[in-house]
Amino acid sequence: MNRQTEQHAGERDGRHWLGLEGKVCVVSGAAGGIGSAIAQVLGAAGARVALLDRDADKCATLAQALNASGVEALAVGCDIGDIDSVRGAVAQVEGKLGVADVLVNNAGLLRPGGIEEIGLDAWNAMLRVNLTGYMLCSQQFGQSMLKRGSGALVHVASIAARVPQSYSGAYSAGKAGVLLLSKQIAVEWGARGIRSNAVCPGMIRTPLSAAFYEHGDIEARRSAMTASRRIGEPNDIADVVAFLASERAAYVNGAELMVDGGLESMLMDLVPRPGFEASQAAQATQATR
Repeated sequence: MNRQTEQHAGERDGRHWLGLEGKVCVVSGAAGGIGSAIAQVLGAAGARVALLDRDADKCATLAQALNASGVEALAVGCDIGDIDSVRGAVAQVEGKLGVADVLVNNAGLLRPGGIEEIGLDAWNAMLRVNLTGYMLCSQQFGQSMLKRGSGALVHVASIAARVPQSYSGAYSAGKAGVLLLSKQIAVEWGARGIRSNAVCPGMIRTPLSAAFYEHGDIEARRSAMTASRRIGEPNDIADVVAFLASERAAYVNGAELMVDGGLESMLMDLVPRPGFEASQAAQATQATR
């Protein structure tokens, strides 16, 4: 049976096409906008979801909502930058749900600051979560995957990992590290049945960024900078993460997927080009009709 035929057969007998039913999926930073969306999408696909976050109360609230909808969910308070906390989370997840089939490294910390003035404490605090935390979770949850010879890791990085942004140097550096960490895991663990891929979100509307769009024409101006002409939503990231976590992406390993509505591709449209501006304006007018 080929993959397409298998997909249709799964739809007929009630299985979700992603094939994640019963899989134990661990999501860090699950209390945030993107993290909670990832947990909900994985749960809707039939996965059993472990929610990790330093905000244990928000995780518990999300777990209750998921459980009420028929999803088996477990909330675990965890500081991913602390090895003992991560080991404790692994013990809780394995004791109540079983060993992890999927790990989604999603937790993140952003504090503004340019390279010239950022202090060592602030630099280390961001790297501790944005890079070291990803390594610790991969290492600790990956042990059971390596023993079993199968598993998938998905790391949520950022467009800032590929394109520098002023006054967020520690964040950009950490997220760039995530991209190479993901490839490193793919190279070292790929032959042992483990896949490791990264997702780079662009401008996504989350509770943390919602205030930006309350200022004048910010949403219109930001939307105009994307090829898709809109701001992304958490589910735009969650759907891609779920795909990479599933066996539908069985031959995707060491990849970086930009999920930015084409923002990165718009660079040359920001460069003044005499004689081209009129045609661009005409195209924009036609697109809004």
